[in-house]
Amino acid sequence: MPGCHSAGNERSRRRPPAVISQRSLSELSTRSKSRVHSLGVSVGVLALTGALAFASPALAQNTALRPPTNGPASVADLAAGLLDAVVNIATSQKVKNDDDAPAPQVPEGSPYQPYFDEFFKGQGGQGGNRQRTVDSLGSGFVIDPSGIIVTNNHVIEGADDIEVNFANGTKLKAKLIGKDTKTDLAVLKVEPKAPLKAVSFGDSRKMRIGDWVMAIGNPFGLGGSVSVGIISARGRNINAGPYDNFIQTDAAINRGNSGGPLFNMQGEVIGINTAIISPSGGSIGIGFSVPTELAANVVLQLKDFGETRRGWLGVRIQPVTDDIAESLKMAAPRGALVSGIIEGGPIANGEIKAGDVIVKFDGRDVTEMRDLPRAVAESPVGKAVDVVVIRDGKEQTVKVTLGRLEDGELASAPAAATTDEGQKSDKPEAAPLPATDLILGMKLTTLNEETRKKYGIAEDVDGVVITEVAPNSAAAERRVEPGDVIVEVGQEAMDTPDDVADRVEELKSSGRRNALLMLSNKTGELRFVTVRVE
Repeated sequence: MPGCHSAGNERSRRRPPAVISQRSLSELSTRSKSRVHSLGVSVGVLALTGALAFASPALAQNTALRPPTNGPASVADLAAGLLDAVVNIATSQKVKNDDDAPAPQVPEGSPYQPYFDEFFKGQGGQGGNRQRTVDSLGSGFVIDPSGIIVTNNHVIEGADDIEVNFANGTKLKAKLIGKDTKTDLAVLKVEPKAPLKAVSFGDSRKMRIGDWVMAIGNPFGLGGSVSVGIISARGRNINAGPYDNFIQTDAAINRGNSGGPLFNMQGEVIGINTAIISPSGGSIGIGFSVPTELAANVVLQLKDFGETRRGWLGVRIQPVTDDIAESLKMAAPRGALVSGIIEGGPIANGEIKAGDVIVKFDGRDVTEMRDLPRAVAESPVGKAVDVVVIRDGKEQTVKVTLGRLEDGELASAPAAATTDEGQKSDKPEAAPLPATDLILGMKLTTLNEETRKKYGIAEDVDGVVITEVAPNSAAAERRVEPGDVIVEVGQEAMDTPDDVADRVEELKSSGRRNALLMLSNKTGELRFVTVRVE
């Protein structure tokens, strides 16, 4: 997203910026303001004495309730016990220089000719084919004395060489055990000669907005930097991945802090610092950490298996909007609307159907759509779970045995529609077809062999095909296109254009403002849209 940066990968050749302590500036300002003439102080004291003599009880109460002006207790002892477990991670990557721009012409015999040749052609005259090395820095922390280290995936992504620098000056080569791009986490292994100082994961679910936290990392390559702040918000979605649930903090996090730990005041890791929002690239007090309630299980799987093993429900989902909730006679929008069942997935016997709204999964409420993928992914593969769905206006519980997400990701990707020549089919040209008058801004016709072939619709798709959508109509607003197939209207199956017209009129007469359409594209992928019926 614009202005959102990872907090790592700081180029090592950048000179450290001058740093001015904010606390020093504050103290300097306070001292400056306190420099008053002794006579002024005397007058001030006398004036204060006179004012207090006539002060009301309310004023005294307000004075007594004034909050303390001093900051939190020192975290020096806490930081001292944790610094040795936080490491700097240096990576290098060989990148091919593919710049084929012509070198500038230098006069023959010029004393600068060797420098130009070395810069533009490289040693040995390799030119644009030579490789260059890109260095970057990040942070990490030790979770096992044997040498297991956690960091961000983007810190080590594409690295040819990974080196871990410890607080005592020790440097060790590291190998990658496993990584997860969906949560931006990676686990490394070093071989120390003696057990390392390690830290443990805490429970981020216990943390509240306003709790104090401490970040330790490697901002701008400075190394071993401690900052303190509070939890500003929880459950942040910054569109970084499918399981976004970030902790937001105002503890200073800068480039190079990526992969470093966010501690609670008991010295437990409750987050992994990952990203910042900043127009300048520096900290403005908006940093994001992956909470341990999400990270701990991922790290354990990467450590034990070198890969993730997430649960998989095998459904396609979409948000429940206000219009959809009204069409389904729900009191308020909640849950995740099932728009399709993935063939070959865990739903083998119709336990969950397209049109169901999942409102609870394995005892966890599904308040909005994004809650469901996270809850499923955190569940063990092969576990039988209870899923509460709203179907036909009533809640019912079904039991599903979860599959493995990694095994089902290929199956969940719908195949692109192709012609006999193997090319993607273009939108068909307009042709005279027997069609109804406009219904909700759409012209409809029966789906038969002729229309199926013309629009490239898969054999397993049934319904009523849309041949034309009027510009600026209610259907056009919902991005309905010619070639889409109406499978259901108001949760009733459609076979002919007359079925659609009759169902729409029925919804109008019952006072519905919107008609809920289940649409299929050419390949059979389903989605729900609501179209105004007024």
